[in-house]
Amino acid sequence: MSTNDLIAWFSTSISEADFEEMYRVELPRIYNYFCYRVGDATVAEDLTSETFEKAWRNRWRYRRDLAAFSTWLFTIARRVAQDHYRKKRDDLPLEQVTELGTRENLEDLIEQNADFAQLSVLLSRLGDREKELVALKYGAGLTNRAIARLSGISESNVGTILYRAVQTLRSEWKGHP
Repeated sequence: MSTNDLIAWFSTSISEADFEEMYRVELPRIYNYFCYRVGDATVAEDLTSETFEKAWRNRWRYRRDLAAFSTWLFTIARRVAQDHYRKKRDDLPLEQVTELGTRENLEDLIEQNADFAQLSVLLSRLGDREKELVALKYGAGLTNRAIARLSGISESNVGTILYRAVQTLRSEWKGHP
């Protein structure tokens, strides 16, 4: 089902079956956006859930004459991310981690987590605007045009900012062992 089909659903009302289809189509993009923004898969799952819950509860507010459905949904996701960063979070002590896999799986997981941690550190050094654009582009898989509509900056400016951010990340990645 295309995004245009999803948009048509919101012109009157949406059934549970229709919402399930929309959820299936947009879920990977929203989840990946949050993975890039927060750097934690569990938190990304929670924020993705919260985004779709808010979309469902506020579906009557969507106006297809103002924006594409995906733009509306990412606006909700961006607000959910902002709210997340405003909340106080407690860290989980290492002693509470109880499940460990086999040695090979553990080594792969450690290496993957180390790479992800390094990327998260490098992303955290970027400015807020750059982090947001990287998350929308590479996490959510949005086009520069869609990002421009969502962020209110020109498409060429989106491309320039992303290019510079990626170059910065690449050079800093190479500079770390």
